[in-house]
Amino acid sequence: MTALRDRRILFATAFVRATTTSTLGVSLGGYLATLAIDRAALGLVISAGLAGAALAALAATFTADRVGRRRFLIAVTACGAAGTAGFALASGPLALAIAGFAGMVNGMGKDRGAALILEQAALPSTAGDAERTRVIAVYTMLQDVGHAAGALLAGLPVWLAERTRLGAADAHRAVVLGCAVAALAVLVLYLALGPTIEHGRSARPALSPASRAIITRISALFALDGLGGGFLTTALISYFFFERFAASEATIAALFFGARILNAVSHLGAAWLARRIGLVNTMVFSHIPSSLLLVTVAFAPSFAVAAVLFLLREGLVEMDVPTRQSYVLAVVRPGERTVASGITNLVRLGAWAVAPGLAGLIMTGDRLYLPLVIGAAMKISYDLLLWRAFRAVRPPEEAGHGA
Repeated sequence: MTALRDRRILFATAFVRATTTSTLGVSLGGYLATLAIDRAALGLVISAGLAGAALAALAATFTADRVGRRRFLIAVTACGAAGTAGFALASGPLALAIAGFAGMVNGMGKDRGAALILEQAALPSTAGDAERTRVIAVYTMLQDVGHAAGALLAGLPVWLAERTRLGAADAHRAVVLGCAVAALAVLVLYLALGPTIEHGRSARPALSPASRAIITRISALFALDGLGGGFLTTALISYFFFERFAASEATIAALFFGARILNAVSHLGAAWLARRIGLVNTMVFSHIPSSLLLVTVAFAPSFAVAAVLFLLREGLVEMDVPTRQSYVLAVVRPGERTVASGITNLVRLGAWAVAPGLAGLIMTGDRLYLPLVIGAAMKISYDLLLWRAFRAVRPPEEAGHGA
């Protein structure tokens, strides 16, 4: 019963955190545009928030098992709430970057931070091998339901500006402050966690030689995928729609709401498909078509066409998330899961932190489409290399049959 209760708490915290992350990610481009932040500075502000998230992920990877996962989750959530509140009160690029770094403000619009690392590492202890992928699929589905709700809530600044005395910038600030309050609710939920999520106290977390070889190779590939993803943050894509097609913030919020619903449904489809063709095959053969669709978005002649193509892409792009997470946790020992989850997520976060700054620099003039093309090309390269390197390395549930 304790394991089931802790699993449900982790499901709830994932949903709430994903909602606030998505709200910030989708509305961030419009917020910074309202503050008259130029494109180069916009990219740097987004990078600063992701750099803060990467630093927290580094700390989670190598210290959380020593100090206790529950304690670390409480501390990092409190820090995020304080930094997000500071981000709401800031106005200049430097102040926004500092507050974004402290609050780990995630311009990706998707929850991929330190808390996710620890929750991923803890979830397998609440289920057996046969249930692991399903439990993680439900977890990631709830994340994307939260991402969908957050995308819808990203339209709140426009609603507030139209129906209250708040100006556009102050309406955005009110929503950001609301996200800080929601983080405090997550902190309260963490206080109720039991011992199931802990894995003892390890003075020096490490990987066995076999696990180290796997994690080193797969992390190098995840870094490439993360770099491509950094050119495709939610904040930058929403900014692309805002600038290229003059789409309103409310319209963009509705678009991302639909996208996150499709993401959520695809996670359950990914678990079903993985049982039939294997985790690695599911990761690769769902991901490549999504990248090709993204290239078509970059050159779409109208917002309507771009929106349809984007939604088709979102129905496929997240199918690799639960399968990737399940795969990494399956090919290492239980005591290595925090380190494995941390390292693989950390390299992605680090790459995400670098890419938006570069994307902001190249999104000049009529080259708004360029980050989408570059990001898609990097992701396709990653998929091909991943399939070549890991198609023969199978998790326990696939060993002994031709998945």
